[in-house]
Amino acid sequence: MLSQDLRIVLRDLGLVVLTVGIMAALSLPVAAAFREWYALWPFGLTALIAFGLGLSLYLPFRRAGEARLKHGLLIAALGWLLVATVGALPFYLISVRLGGGTLYPYADMANAFFESVSGFTGTGLTMSLRPDLLPHVLQWWRSFTEWVGGMGVIVLMLTLIAGPGTSALSLYFAEARGEKIHPSVVSTVRTMWWIFALYTFASAVALWGAGMPPWEAINHAMTGISTGGFSLWPDSIGHYDSIVIELVLLVVMFAGAVSFAVHYQAMQRGLVAFWKDLQTRWLLLLLLAGVGLLGLENLHTYPLGLAYRKAAFQYVSAMTCTGFGTADVSGWTDAAKLLLSLGMVIGGAAGSTAGGIKVIRLVLLVRGVSWRFRKIVSPASALVPMRLGDAVLSEQDASRRLEEAALLVFLWLGFLVVGIFVLLHTVPPSFKLSDVIFEVASAQGNVGLSCGITHPKMATLAKLTLCFNMWVGRLEIIPVLMLLRSLFRRIE
Repeated sequence: MLSQDLRIVLRDLGLVVLTVGIMAALSLPVAAAFREWYALWPFGLTALIAFGLGLSLYLPFRRAGEARLKHGLLIAALGWLLVATVGALPFYLISVRLGGGTLYPYADMANAFFESVSGFTGTGLTMSLRPDLLPHVLQWWRSFTEWVGGMGVIVLMLTLIAGPGTSALSLYFAEARGEKIHPSVVSTVRTMWWIFALYTFASAVALWGAGMPPWEAINHAMTGISTGGFSLWPDSIGHYDSIVIELVLLVVMFAGAVSFAVHYQAMQRGLVAFWKDLQTRWLLLLLLAGVGLLGLENLHTYPLGLAYRKAAFQYVSAMTCTGFGTADVSGWTDAAKLLLSLGMVIGGAAGSTAGGIKVIRLVLLVRGVSWRFRKIVSPASALVPMRLGDAVLSEQDASRRLEEAALLVFLWLGFLVVGIFVLLHTVPPSFKLSDVIFEVASAQGNVGLSCGITHPKMATLAKLTLCFNMWVGRLEIIPVLMLLRSLFRRIE
């Protein structure tokens, strides 16, 4: 007899995997539109497997009870792995049908799984050496996984198919979402989706107007606003060598790294809402500081104007966790790579599609240092509140929030070190420590920039390690720890 807790988890996992079936079904018209008929059965089979697995999990346990936060954490951790596994099927089946080899590396299931994890986590590290030579259906599936993954598969499930007993609040918070636009979580996620869809459409139109062909504009808009970074070209945005396209994408990447709640406020009150928001203001200032420092470092490699053009695009891409590129960073100095790594670790705003530890946690830790010093020099009986933007936190609330931020940052850096250690023992010795730090930070920050380590021929252990880092980074640690704990103890 299955426990009540397990029945709840299995039921909601069934709902989560149904989203992949919906995605595969929606991809059938793309195959038909481009007359890539061989892709119909892989998408159809993926849809059947996803619907069959989803309903077999959901229907027997549909009255299992309401999911609480402990269930939501497990559902998030397992759900992302399940979605990535089923989502790898189109990559694998279509590549096998086309003969595999260098052009279609996903005929190796490890590569297909890696690409699926990278897509759904919004990372953008890729196994494809020539994405421009992939069939349209695979280009589409790569972009579609990032577009859905940027918002979150659980967010999509809550929007479309949340069933009776499902606790929207528990699942929403379990997927590393915190900010609410409306009191209702379902209303919040639906508002987020229409903002996201509107920005995707506007980005595609802007890129088309800047000179991209329509198909490329659609794909780059989907992977840009989701801060995913899959591109249709081996040299990413550098292929276009267009300052207009780069300027458009700078705006798109920044928009993707700003909280949806702030976007909603800006639609109500105007652009001043961006500057009034503490987290967005810090994000902008950190971007400017990073671009300034990286531009100075790049003077070793480029003339002044080009140094800052390359620095601006690469640093914004890194810190917003998008992963588009206009330069081969493998030839940059160690200091430049470490600056980019720092940006990838910090990441974008909480409540956005970006990864990293999030700007608000950095703000909390920086303000917390000042607050602690003030407490030290103040009389023991004095009450020392902490100011965070317009909010004034009590000592108890400030201590709690600082503890949470410090714990998550510590765990985040701990998993980063584990990934670095494994990769140092699995990549060719030609790669330096700065390269390994860069690659692991890119994976765990869900960025997608690469210095050449990620490759279809890399060791399977290295691929799985980066998959683990991408998964951990997307879920922000806690659901993963809950899953590991539950493997040895009952759900409590």
